[in-house]
Amino acid sequence: MYLSCALVRRSVQSIGYGSRVVSLTAAALLLCLAAPELHAQRNRITGRIDNRRRVSLKGHIHPRALAGADEGPLAASSALPYVTLSLKRTGAQEEALSRLLAEQQDPASPNYHRWLTPEEYADRFGASQDDIDKLSAWLRDQGLSIVSVARARNWLAFSGDVAQVESAFGVRMRRFRVNGRMHYANSTEPSIPAGLEGVVGSIHGLNDFRMKSPKRVAARPNFTSNRGSHYLAPDDVATIYNIASLYRAGVDGSGQKIAIVGQTQIDMADIRAFRTNFQLPANDPEVILVPNTRDPGIVSDDLGEADLDIELAGAVARNAHILYVYSRDVTDAAQYAIDQNLAPVMSMSYGSCETMTPRSDAVRLQSWAKQANAQGMTWFAASGDAGGTDCDGGGSRSRGGLSVDLPASVPEVTGVGGTRFLEGGGNFWNTANNASGASALSYIQEAAWNDSTPGNPAASGGGASVRFSKPGWQTGTGVPAGDVRSVPDVALAASAKHDGFLIYTQGGLSVIGGTSAGAPSFAGIAALLNHYLVSSGLQQSPGVGNMNPRLYSLAQNAPDAFHDITNGNNVITVTCSTRTRNCAEGSFGFETGVGYDPVTGLGSVDAYRLVTAWAAPPAPAARLSASVAVRSEGQMLTAVVTSADGGTPTGEVAFYRDGALLGTASLAGSGASAEAMLTVDPALSPEGAGAVTAEYGGDAAYMGGTASMDVLPAGE
Repeated sequence: MYLSCALVRRSVQSIGYGSRVVSLTAAALLLCLAAPELHAQRNRITGRIDNRRRVSLKGHIHPRALAGADEGPLAASSALPYVTLSLKRTGAQEEALSRLLAEQQDPASPNYHRWLTPEEYADRFGASQDDIDKLSAWLRDQGLSIVSVARARNWLAFSGDVAQVESAFGVRMRRFRVNGRMHYANSTEPSIPAGLEGVVGSIHGLNDFRMKSPKRVAARPNFTSNRGSHYLAPDDVATIYNIASLYRAGVDGSGQKIAIVGQTQIDMADIRAFRTNFQLPANDPEVILVPNTRDPGIVSDDLGEADLDIELAGAVARNAHILYVYSRDVTDAAQYAIDQNLAPVMSMSYGSCETMTPRSDAVRLQSWAKQANAQGMTWFAASGDAGGTDCDGGGSRSRGGLSVDLPASVPEVTGVGGTRFLEGGGNFWNTANNASGASALSYIQEAAWNDSTPGNPAASGGGASVRFSKPGWQTGTGVPAGDVRSVPDVALAASAKHDGFLIYTQGGLSVIGGTSAGAPSFAGIAALLNHYLVSSGLQQSPGVGNMNPRLYSLAQNAPDAFHDITNGNNVITVTCSTRTRNCAEGSFGFETGVGYDPVTGLGSVDAYRLVTAWAAPPAPAARLSASVAVRSEGQMLTAVVTSADGGTPTGEVAFYRDGALLGTASLAGSGASAEAMLTVDPALSPEGAGAVTAEYGGDAAYMGGTASMDVLPAGE
């Protein structure tokens, strides 16, 4: 197959800023003009909705809903109070969104940090209002009630009983006994009328397998240090990670917002006791129950997580406004926080291992994350507490095998792993606590967190995703080769044993660890960054969107902002129980190393240096060109990076089509230019218009960026 091509678009783009910047100029050589970018949607539901002509929605069977655990049908009268119909973007919208997200991170672009409102997002990337109305009418015709419609017009929530849902979506709802608990789930894939196929992407809420929090509880102390054991009060964390220098500069989170998502009510007395005990200013969080959802009340299994997240985020960003958003399902809370654009920073300490999560849920989470980034939101998530075996529950539930955690593995989410302090006989603590309960004197060297014992994994989650491609910005020393996303991105202290975080929960002090502690703490650092950027006049409004591209660039250009973790691992040894099916015995995980590693990511941070390095002004730009040519053996994609100062750029360029990775190629050259070439199958664009994007991740001398080109099939 041969493609016709003509010059259709030129753009100058760059991502990030620093001592030297590479910018990208895309020249797509095509023989036809690309259609103009759409800023309003066409209707995709154009004909009569015929319930007899149906298509199946794949990827909705939960891996835990096994036939052997089936306990029979779910009662037809059982209520399903909050089910979400997620809508998908068109191919053109997907490409336009990818381009916008790149431009929003490009100081040379007029779209740099120009964040969208949910309504603006709806007009560019949502469904048309006419399609929303038709979907709503169809749902009502099935006897279902509309309970919420997204401001971004990319989902609708409805309620009904089991009989109505089974009839509307052609599913069978069953009961399952898993690990001694009763659950419900669909045992067949849902279906929809063929007339809705162009707009409906997935359904969430057909099962009650919810994400879990990975927190670790060590003790209920009445002190912060004794006999060599140390616990982390807020001022200890501020000292160790040099957050205190930001406080001295007047950066404390004032005027900023952080959204914490959970799935339980809280007791405000615990939050107040925490802040009083550690001499923090009074600052009650705003509590928001997702509208039109049932209040779960106090859930004992989740209360400690909620207290931990609220208290630690507020302990770092001490004057930030904390919004605690909750529902019976934490993902409904995240969905609402994004749709309402509640805060430029969001923290979620819940997760589920990728291979035990329905594919439709992984796609849905990434879709939300892209929307959040387009609105300027930075999403933090814990990387998990089962080391390299995220699906390993320990004990009789051990399964073994490498796996990572969702949503930390989503490229548009910043995954936070865990570390453990290594005092090594050094003098890092005072012999007594000060008035705020602190005793740390300075930064303490860190190793990977791994407190695992037989049958009880307790280590920093990390490894390679099986769901997501490697983003172009994930480059640098230590980043694994290959085409898949690696996690985590960064790490903070996580050991409950050495040394755990002090929190108040259920009326008393507890020591808690796990990557659950790192996610809200890093969210607090991000709020301080937003405060600094706004108060310094570098931005008019807060928000940095997806933090990851800049983090990986700074790790190469401002390495003193990171503490490189080169000691330890997240290896878990699994011994299979006779009661566990499909279990793989052995040791699974990864070692730390110089630069990035799939245990602690880029390492922990010096918060002051990270914030001030982030704010470094942009430098003069170089350029990169991208083109596509046709060869008999396939299509040759070429990207040329040219520096402004005569140096030779190095690293890799990733090529994507409509957000899907085609492959990566290394730069080679001399002087001021380097070239990356990738040959792909000529079926690159067999149907309709497609977009090819070249994404350069940068190296130790140059920042990264992207360039896009439109490709049309022959004969157009």
